[in-house]
Amino acid sequence: MTKTQECAEFRASMRYSRRNALRIGGAAGLSLTLPTLMRHQAAASDSGSATFGVAKRVIMLYLHGGHPQQETFDPKPNGPSAVRGEFSAISTSLPGVQFSEMLPQIAKLADRMSIIRSMSHENANHVQASYPANTGHKHPPELKSRGDFPPSPDHFPPFGAVMDKFRPSGRALPNWVRIGPLMRRSNGTVLHGQISGMLGAKHSSFVVDQKLLPKDVQIEAVRYGDDLTSVRLNDRQNLLKQIDEHARLIDESVKVRSFDQYYQRGFNLLCSNETRTAFDLASEPAAIRERYGKTEFGQRCLLARRLVEAGVPITNVSYCHTPRGSWDTHSSNFSKMKDSLAPTLDTAFSALFEDLEERGLLDETLVVINAEFGRTPKINSRSGRDHWPWVYSLALAGSGAGKGSVFGSSDESAAYPASHGRDPKDFAATLYHLLGIPPNTLIHDAVNRPHQLILGRPIHEILA
Repeated sequence: MTKTQECAEFRASMRYSRRNALRIGGAAGLSLTLPTLMRHQAAASDSGSATFGVAKRVIMLYLHGGHPQQETFDPKPNGPSAVRGEFSAISTSLPGVQFSEMLPQIAKLADRMSIIRSMSHENANHVQASYPANTGHKHPPELKSRGDFPPSPDHFPPFGAVMDKFRPSGRALPNWVRIGPLMRRSNGTVLHGQISGMLGAKHSSFVVDQKLLPKDVQIEAVRYGDDLTSVRLNDRQNLLKQIDEHARLIDESVKVRSFDQYYQRGFNLLCSNETRTAFDLASEPAAIRERYGKTEFGQRCLLARRLVEAGVPITNVSYCHTPRGSWDTHSSNFSKMKDSLAPTLDTAFSALFEDLEERGLLDETLVVINAEFGRTPKINSRSGRDHWPWVYSLALAGSGAGKGSVFGSSDESAAYPASHGRDPKDFAATLYHLLGIPPNTLIHDAVNRPHQLILGRPIHEILA
């Protein structure tokens, strides 16, 4: 955006009529500041948008470690030789737009996707950077030097927890499911933005964390044991196994207030035939399972499709558990991309997209490829790329996402935004807009203090 455009937008925003001025003056007596009033005006405007609330379900694919923008959605075939890498760029189904040759199947879908090439922030720590990626909120600058530290019950909640609170389905199925492990660093520190934070344990995700590749796979989280009857499910110790992972991460006082509701929900869920049918991955035809790829990530994506079909509002799919096998390619970036990372993503995402489309589910389902940041322009001495939050790419497809939209751009080295740089808080605002969460929504912490949920501005340019 040029300075002329910026000034024009500023002048437009300041064109208040005499009536608006009187309203502002009156509002001051009601403790409504000008920024607050403008937020309410924005809320009214957003709520009237054609894309507000169109996404009934979301599948969030999280590429832990950070995918290299150069080897995915923003190749630089004509960039400096020291940064452009080993792979070529290929044409996509969207004229004039290229992806890396490592994503040939996704390239065929570009005319039905939205790509953001100018995401940007300043925190290069995996643990901390995952927080804004999953919540739209960032840590104070003084915490950056702290490095890895555990998540806190005072943290803002991720998208799934928010939807569980504000858009409960009222069905036996869970509102928010995480497929795959709770993502951690090698030192065991949990990436931020995965647990329910200030909303409490009752809004935690339902977790499927197991191997999914076996032909006769049974989802342990919804399976009765041989000697486990529905009567025995009333035993709190049995249900505690479902939430033990979260219980270790939250404050004792929060547990006391939240667990009764959480146990009841768990009981209803585990006793539901609807739930067990939705999670019956083994019932999928062999050809469909093959289509998604013989990888854990591929089968997680297939299970996510089953959950969407059953009506689960939001599903998170983790790529991996720790940096081992992740997109954190500090060494051998190109061989890892070629042999594993890119083919796995290309196969799984393209299968998920096409499967949802064929089943008539894509119009109400948004699929997102998300990560905490990208990778360095400069290739290091180990043929790797290091952490780089200053510019990276995200991808969206499905409900509410524009078809054939590329927003923003990076410079010739894929190092910094060349146009329309946007923060993760804007991505969060975009997602909440599509999910129908008003921009003036407040959430309350454990002592009932109000907090503004949405801080950014929706990226309307990528919306349908």
